[in-house]
Amino acid sequence: MENEQKKRIHTSIKDEVLIEKRRTEMIQGAVRLFKEKGFHRTTTREIAKSAGFSIGTLYEYIRTKEDILYLVCDRIYLEVQRQLGPFQQREASIEGLIEAITQYYMLVDTMQDEMLVMYQESKSLPKDALDYVLAKEIEMAGIFENLLLGCVELDQMKFSPKEIKLLAHQIVIQGQAWAFRRWVWRKDYKIEDYIKMQTNILLNGMLS
Repeated sequence: MENEQKKRIHTSIKDEVLIEKRRTEMIQGAVRLFKEKGFHRTTTREIAKSAGFSIGTLYEYIRTKEDILYLVCDRIYLEVQRQLGPFQQREASIEGLIEAITQYYMLVDTMQDEMLVMYQESKSLPKDALDYVLAKEIEMAGIFENLLLGCVELDQMKFSPKEIKLLAHQIVIQGQAWAFRRWVWRKDYKIEDYIKMQTNILLNGMLS
């Protein structure tokens, strides 16, 4: 994924550590503004100011405002892969599925503003970048699809391939829902409560 990012986003800087640092600052500044004003009403100059450096410095690391939006989306998928990737190397089980769901939902809570921006504004990406984002969405659901398939193979669940695919996307959607509906749910639930209840609802439906 990092190679994909390097191919898509041009930079004149050679120092990889500095690139990561500056782009992280850029993402943080952009997310605040995109959430407050929306992608189209935010300028690159405002993003540079919010990130704490000049517009000239900004353009050493990206070429367009769309590049920054792409970086926001890609950062989410890099983190998903970092945290959920290890589950693909383990033998699937109900316990592993629950652990993966918990890990993912906690990640959504941590990156809720980035998630909100991505789903509200990704339509503004160029077609090739949007295609990449959509492919990563399918890949993310595929992690849960493989875990569910493993549970079926262990005879811990009984579902058809079509049902497994639907359930995998349902798990992802329920996680993302926390980012969209937290404004009302957080009055009554902590993220730990949400995870416990959603997992119970999901598993009771699967195992009943």
